[in-house]
Amino acid sequence: MTTAELLVNPLREGLSANRVPAPCSLVIYGASGDLTSRKLVPALFNLYRKHLLPTSFSLIGVSRSPISDDQFKQRLKEMLKQEDPELTDSLWNSFSQNFHYLAGAYDDPKAYQSLSILLDQKDQNNGTAGNRVFYLSTPPNVFEDIISNLGTSGLAKEAKGYSRIVIEKPFGHDLDSAKELNQKVQEVFKEHQIYRIDHYLGKETVQNLLVMRFANSIFEPIWNRENVDHVQITAAEELGVGSRAGYYESSGVLRDMFQNHLFQVMCMVGMEPPVAFEANAIRDEKLKILQSIRPFTPETVSQFAVRGQYGPGFLAGQKVPGYREEKDVKPQSTTPTYAALKVFLDTWRWHGVPFLLRSAKRLPKRSTEVAIQFKEPPNLLFKDNVSHLSPNVLVIRIQPDEGMTLKFETKVPGMTTEARTVNMDFRYGTSFAEDAPEAYERLLLDCMLGDATLFIRGDEAEAAWKALMPVITHWETTQPETSFPNYEAGSWGPAEADKLLEKPWRQWRRL
Repeated sequence: MTTAELLVNPLREGLSANRVPAPCSLVIYGASGDLTSRKLVPALFNLYRKHLLPTSFSLIGVSRSPISDDQFKQRLKEMLKQEDPELTDSLWNSFSQNFHYLAGAYDDPKAYQSLSILLDQKDQNNGTAGNRVFYLSTPPNVFEDIISNLGTSGLAKEAKGYSRIVIEKPFGHDLDSAKELNQKVQEVFKEHQIYRIDHYLGKETVQNLLVMRFANSIFEPIWNRENVDHVQITAAEELGVGSRAGYYESSGVLRDMFQNHLFQVMCMVGMEPPVAFEANAIRDEKLKILQSIRPFTPETVSQFAVRGQYGPGFLAGQKVPGYREEKDVKPQSTTPTYAALKVFLDTWRWHGVPFLLRSAKRLPKRSTEVAIQFKEPPNLLFKDNVSHLSPNVLVIRIQPDEGMTLKFETKVPGMTTEARTVNMDFRYGTSFAEDAPEAYERLLLDCMLGDATLFIRGDEAEAAWKALMPVITHWETTQPETSFPNYEAGSWGPAEADKLLEKPWRQWRRL
């Protein structure tokens, strides 16, 4: 048996080969920042090791910090070495041979002239064919400067190859700013060139929602109001605000997690079958879900939304501070670190089915999942033998330990008729003998391939803001219903969230 045959994963035998993008240059604005070293470069390195980077590829980091190419590469190498201690010099040198750095202000036209010259050199010397991706990994307040200068410098034009722009979240601070940003970027780039990124859409299990629903005939017939009691979507974090207090004080959990991540996951759960597995067909259906959200009003916010803020508590046996005790947080801050929403989708499929969304910091564990709880079965047949039958639940684990679990009832072995809940479990690592790729790997690759399926369209971003703004506005203009903090770090959140469950058989899941 050859070495190549030994390296074949038998659990992936017969799967189609991966596509490799055309040669291109990736320009990262904000290259000296945390996202570049922690997420983007490791993702590119993983693509390189899997032979999924273009054969001719260059990376150009742009930032204000006055450092050299060698200093830039050394910084990235040190961060990557922390993730992969076995990284060799030869492998790093091969990967980073076409890495460069440009220092310059984001509003300085000369910096864009220098970038244009360098990109042309790369096209000529490295064969990158005029294909460029501009990645905005900067604070949102400089987005418009960069976009405008990419336009006036001619870098946004698709003269020889493609020109694409990736915009990190948050896409706007509210509905008005999102509309303004959409207008600015669409004045310079056409919609097919714009990639609004939400890394949750790059997670393997979120993508699998479409395959699970529409490639298996057992799920879709019961995926509706006749059979589903409610849906819970949870994004729980153990960590506190940490060093992000400056951003978090002006954002809060709704802007940070709901407008993008949780609403996007809800769309994947609730959408109708698209006419094709194609970017705009899928995004058309997601837009319909966002437009179907029953409007929140000032009078109904308190009925359908609960906010909270963590106080001091214990996690993993260690005492941790409350939010108001974190560095750079105002002593009397009312910024919510916990939110739970009861959302109704006014569609034929989902009418009357509550979607219970929650996200928070300083919960007992880090976990993101979707739980579809089906209606309780009538207990007529077993009423004399079984006191209670639990409803079936399908759980899609997004992170960590990606996979799915189906909970159902079965008879306990023995001479009596007793039922017990058991789980049927699927795990990616077990079924495919390898870990799922990181979200940024998939999203960077898709952008270079020109596949916008897992990116957000402009009208989607605006529709999400429109649905959420009544809650944001109400919370920012009124005092919390209970005094903050109202839940301890290490707990599952404020008791007030239980009121959203409405029915006695509904309970928040303990992940």
